[in-house]
Amino acid sequence: MSGEIRMFDLNPLLDRKALTAAFSKTGRLQIRDILTEESAGNLHQIVSRATPWGLAWHAGSDGPHNVPEPQLRALSPAAQASIQHKLGSAMRGRDYAFLYAQYPMVHAYLQKWAPGGPHDLIVELINDLPLMDLVREVTQMDQLTKADAQATLYAPGNFLAMHDDSHVAEGWRVAYVLNLCAVDWRPEWGGYLNFYNSDGDVVEGFKPRFNALNLFRVPQPHAVSYVPPFAPQARFAITGWFRDR
Repeated sequence: MSGEIRMFDLNPLLDRKALTAAFSKTGRLQIRDILTEESAGNLHQIVSRATPWGLAWHAGSDGPHNVPEPQLRALSPAAQASIQHKLGSAMRGRDYAFLYAQYPMVHAYLQKWAPGGPHDLIVELINDLPLMDLVREVTQMDQLTKADAQATLYAPGNFLAMHDDSHVAEGWRVAYVLNLCAVDWRPEWGGYLNFYNSDGDVVEGFKPRFNALNLFRVPQPHAVSYVPPFAPQARFAITGWFRDR
């Protein structure tokens, strides 16, 4: 169709057999150049320039919280300081916590926040056959039926503490991160998706890249490392879970 914006055209050169073999070894992999250059570029433009960012945060027993963009703009300095205090207290101890910019695309889709907009189309395309069939093939999980999605931005000061996504009862089977980081990301900027063994050692880490899809079987321990103050505001991604219900 003339004028149609391409967003989820898969790279025709993907070696699906090799990807399937790699995933079977550890239950995780990063598929680089997952989409065509045009599709990845269009997705990046939408996520980076047209997303009304809210805030997702959790600190110990307080949360999770998803603060939409209008409410976030209205937060007083005292309320913002309170959130930071709670996060610091949680991370100084043994509690779970996270902080990152977020737009809950599936929730927005169902609640008709912006019906027919580009974020709604992204939700539909993630659940369409080309990508779903690729994920089913690579993971060897024919039972996957749908995916949820959120746009995320890990800016300076953001992080996601170690956890394992053990929500099997909710149908979570494979977590994903569609990286749309259009800068050459330095390791010193944090924001890596890290995986851990039972001793707490990092056994593998995926760099934020442009047009790269991280897939990993859940549950397994993982985290997004802290993004320091000097890092650029560029770690954009679409994240969620492929589910069997």
